[in-house]
Amino acid sequence: MIYLDYAATTPLDPEVKAMVEGVLGVYGNPSSVHSPGREARSLLEEGRERLARAIGAKPRELVLTSGGTEADALALYGVALARGRGHLVSTAVEHSAVLLALKNLERLGFAVTLLQPDQHGLVYPEQVAEVIRADTVLVSVMAVNNEIGTLYPIQEIAQVCQARGVLFHTDAVQALGSVPCHLEHLGADLLSLAAHKFYGPKGAGALYVRKGVELFPIVPGKQEQGYRGGTENLPAVYGMGLAAEKAVALLAEESQRLLALRQRLEARLLALPGVELNGHPTLRSPRHVNVTVKEADGEGLLLNLDLLGVAASSGSACSSGSLEPSHVLLAIGRSREEARASVRFSLGRFTTEAEVDQAARAFAEAVGRSRVYT
Repeated sequence: MIYLDYAATTPLDPEVKAMVEGVLGVYGNPSSVHSPGREARSLLEEGRERLARAIGAKPRELVLTSGGTEADALALYGVALARGRGHLVSTAVEHSAVLLALKNLERLGFAVTLLQPDQHGLVYPEQVAEVIRADTVLVSVMAVNNEIGTLYPIQEIAQVCQARGVLFHTDAVQALGSVPCHLEHLGADLLSLAAHKFYGPKGAGALYVRKGVELFPIVPGKQEQGYRGGTENLPAVYGMGLAAEKAVALLAEESQRLLALRQRLEARLLALPGVELNGHPTLRSPRHVNVTVKEADGEGLLLNLDLLGVAASSGSACSSGSLEPSHVLLAIGRSREEARASVRFSLGRFTTEAEVDQAARAFAEAVGRSRVYT
C-alpha cells in the first residue's frame, strides 16, 4: 500500500518509537513527590522542554493536551468563557474542531463572524481588520489548511490583532514539520499542536499560551497550571517532544524534497482531462495536493484508489464516513458534486519518487473507472 494520507496522521518515527518504548515502564504519577513520581515528572518536563524549544516558547507557556482538537477547544472556550461575553472571528475553512467549538459558543450567546475565503481558500489581514469590533475577544485563523494546504498570512493577521488589542489564536496542527513554525515569526498569542501530525504518538498535543493570557479551564484540575486537569500521558508527551525536535531539524531539507515530490505528483494528476487543483497554486504546504475530478463518482474514485493500492482521502480525516461534502471545498466555490469528487493526497517523510509515480498511474486508472458517463 502506498500511503499518501500524511495530513490525516503520520507514521510514528522509528527513532521516536524506540525512545517512547524505553519510558513505558516509568509508572509514577508526575504529580507525586516520591521518587517514581519525580522520575516521571523529569521525563514529562523533558518532553515539554523539547517541544518548547522547537517552536520558540518557554516550557511553562505550553499546556499539554490530548491532541489538536482539545488544544483548539481550550483556546476558544478558554478565552471566551474567561471573558463571559463577546465576539469571535474565524474563517469558513477552519478545521471542524474550531468550527464546532464556535457553533457551541454561539449557543452560549457569543457572536461569531466567519470570514469567507477566495477561490484559493485564502483570507487576508484586511478582512480581519474590517470585522474586528469593540467587543471582539479572539481571532482564530489556521496556519495551514488541512484539506487543501493553503498557507495563511499568520504574521500579518497577528499584527492586525495586536494593533487592535485582540487575542490571536492559530491552529498550527498542519504546520510543524511542514513549514516554518516559530513563535518569533508567527506572533500568535495561542497556538495549537498535535504530535501525530509530525511523526509523534497519537494522544498528545499542546496549546501554547502567551504569558498573561487568561483562560477558563474546560477540564478543571490542578495539573498544567490549572488549565487542564488529569494525569498527563507521559510516554506520548515525551515522544511528542522528541518528534518535534526532529521535525524542526529536518525541516529545511525535507520541505524541499516534499515540494519536488508534490510538483511531480500534481503535474501528472493535472495532465488528466477534467482534473483541477484545489488550493493556492504556490502558497501551499509542500505536502498537500487536492484535486477535483469533473464528472466522476467520488466514492468510487476513493474505493478504486484503495483497490489499486493507494491510501488517500476525500478531505479531513475527522469527517471520514460523512456523506456531506467538504465544507472547505464548498467555501471556495466547488459544487456539492465536485466536492464529493475530490481527492486529497498528502506526502510525508517516507514518501518516495517511485511511490508518487505509481500513485499517479493508479489515479489515472481510478479516474477512468469512476467517470460518470451519460
